[in-house]
Amino acid sequence: MRIGLIRHGLTDWNAAGRIQGQTDIPLNGEGRKQAERLGRRLQSESYQWDYIVTSGLSRAQETGEILSQMLHVPMLEPDARLKERGFGQIEGLTSDERVARWGKSWDTLDLGQEHISEIQVRALAFLDDLWFSRAHENILIVTHGAFLANLLTALYQDQYTERIGNLSLTILEKERDDWIPLLYNCTQHLTMDTAEQSE
Repeated sequence: MRIGLIRHGLTDWNAAGRIQGQTDIPLNGEGRKQAERLGRRLQSESYQWDYIVTSGLSRAQETGEILSQMLHVPMLEPDARLKERGFGQIEGLTSDERVARWGKSWDTLDLGQEHISEIQVRALAFLDDLWFSRAHENILIVTHGAFLANLLTALYQDQYTERIGNLSLTILEKERDDWIPLLYNCTQHLTMDTAEQSE
């Protein structure tokens, strides 16, 4: 089984540095273009994908729909376990706004954030269920930055710590016991022009 882990495209809150969490912010124009660039990349690669599943939040859902149309790959029902980490009171705020309200140590306070252990439990449960139900299929999963960072930490401890980029692609493969990373946080498609992608 192979899975492609994709972070959704850019939103206005991403561009402004606002934490989105589970607030349902749509893609912006640039985010849609990013999804199309990834779609062109995937069209040109040898990997074959059977299904796409998303978190159901509109920024992930629309990213998945763009890829589905371009690749002619059907979408499964959204899975709520793929939603972004809930950030409680800090959703919608920039770094400066968080510091102004709660000081520089705001991230040590209980402001309603979903605990890391909770997001990792639901992320690993999703992967386990996917493995048991679709072990012979290859699935593109469109989800969110903090979700992906915490999933990768759960799988690989501190091996991967780079910030997960918008429309990045990470590919994992499993034949028996462990998920083997084949590609990590790759965004090369975002810097290639259309002519390069069609070669």
